[in-house]
Amino acid sequence: MSKEAVAIWEVRATLGEGPIWSEQHQALLFVDILQARLHAWRPQDDDRRSWDLDEACCWLLPREGGGFVAGLRSGVVELSLDEHGPRPGKRLTPIAWLPDGDRLNDGKSDAQGRLWFGSMDAAESHGRGYLYRLDSRGLVEMDSEYHVTNGPAISPDGRTLYHNDSARQTVFAFDLDDDGELSNKREHIRLAPGAGHPDGMTCDREGGLWVALWDGARVARFHPDGSLDREVALPVSRPTSCAFGGDDLDRLFVTSAAVGREDEPQAGALFEVEVAIGGFATTPAALPNSSPLL
Repeated sequence: MSKEAVAIWEVRATLGEGPIWSEQHQALLFVDILQARLHAWRPQDDDRRSWDLDEACCWLLPREGGGFVAGLRSGVVELSLDEHGPRPGKRLTPIAWLPDGDRLNDGKSDAQGRLWFGSMDAAESHGRGYLYRLDSRGLVEMDSEYHVTNGPAISPDGRTLYHNDSARQTVFAFDLDDDGELSNKREHIRLAPGAGHPDGMTCDREGGLWVALWDGARVARFHPDGSLDREVALPVSRPTSCAFGGDDLDRLFVTSAAVGREDEPQAGALFEVEVAIGGFATTPAALPNSSPLL
């Protein structure tokens, strides 16, 4: 049975996003895209750290061998955290440079360490966003014509990839093969008008898909067939993403946004929900140690 959401850090993120559990730091990391900040919360001692970034960061994932891979406005970079310094160390790798007016949004890694992430028109005016795959073979455009890309998630068996177009209130599903190829794109979930927009999401160990619902004031769990299982209400209208964390990966953390919701006291906070079903550790991205991929 899902429990009530509790605010554990009222950080007032303008656009909180991209939560991941870091085994290395034993902390929940997340970004604030619009403030260009990175936050870390450690449950063991309630330690809270924040770093300023040179530019907007849309997602962060662990990298094989240590450190992180981050999706910045200008592209994908290698990043390391100095727990005692004001800014993370950064080494630019010219992997993916975007046209003016576009930015990256939401990324995940699959069990093979391949990166999956989307791009979008920063003004959300044009449907020119892409879903990308990035691995040792390079960067590949896997799907196109998204207005607002969000929430890649991979099923526990690694055979299904989910991806959102938030503006269209739709979660798509793809068949995913061993080589990282996609096929059989289909509409998996379509939300009714006024029900919110599917944002960041993650899968649990039973294959349930947890989706943060922007302007929906809740996170929802859907069965593998796309039918609704349960919902957890939040005291904010704009939850943005969710991820499992903690020692047993059985605590669901939810980020949120304060942008456009300045009248909500807890908007932009990091929330925690205890759920009966746990999730998975994030597989580190398996990318080359040197040389551009393009």
